[in-house]
Amino acid sequence: MKTVPLDFQQQSEEQMLDNARTFFQRITKRRTVREFSDRPVPREIIENAINAAGSAPSGANKQPWHFVAISDPEVKRQVREAAEEEERAFYGGRASDSWLKDLEPFSTDANKRFLETAPWLVAVFLEKNTVDEEGVKHKNYYMPESVGIACGMLLTSLHLSGLATLTHTPSPMKFLQTLLKRPDNEKPYLLVVAGHPVENVEVPDIQRKSLDQIATFID
Repeated sequence: MKTVPLDFQQQSEEQMLDNARTFFQRITKRRTVREFSDRPVPREIIENAINAAGSAPSGANKQPWHFVAISDPEVKRQVREAAEEEERAFYGGRASDSWLKDLEPFSTDANKRFLETAPWLVAVFLEKNTVDEEGVKHKNYYMPESVGIACGMLLTSLHLSGLATLTHTPSPMKFLQTLLKRPDNEKPYLLVVAGHPVENVEVPDIQRKSLDQIATFID
């Protein structure tokens, strides 16, 4: 395989620490938002975020993902209707009592108005295999891990661009494949809602685990 020089700039330890602290301070301000404004968001911002997500590492560089960015009001309405149908089944008996109890502090229900109000929805699909132009299937590797990393980078890019986000995972999500006319080798993975929050929006006062709860250092 052809190789190219690594585009990497060495930094002083002081610069590295400053970058790490700045990023930590910015990314910890990302919160899930469920009340979005209909204020428009330029398409280029979404394009850049998807390009950033597409730069994620993947098994054997297969890049097993596809992103469908939706701003069309009619398509967003259809997504909302289909999602709410699944959500009504979820809250109406599909979910266990313990799951519903865990959701109570967040005051969620089957109404997903944000799917229409927010200017952009990004549906993320996992490619179970790759199909070339001749219709031949090629195996992909570590698909859930690869797509998960890409989704994290997508959310980070949107947040650092100044947008609020929400990850939505109605179950099942097969309707997205049908509605968005995606091929059989793709599986709906995640629906990301992106836009500006409504003015003075409030979010649950949640606490994150401390470093010593989530990490072990072996020096």
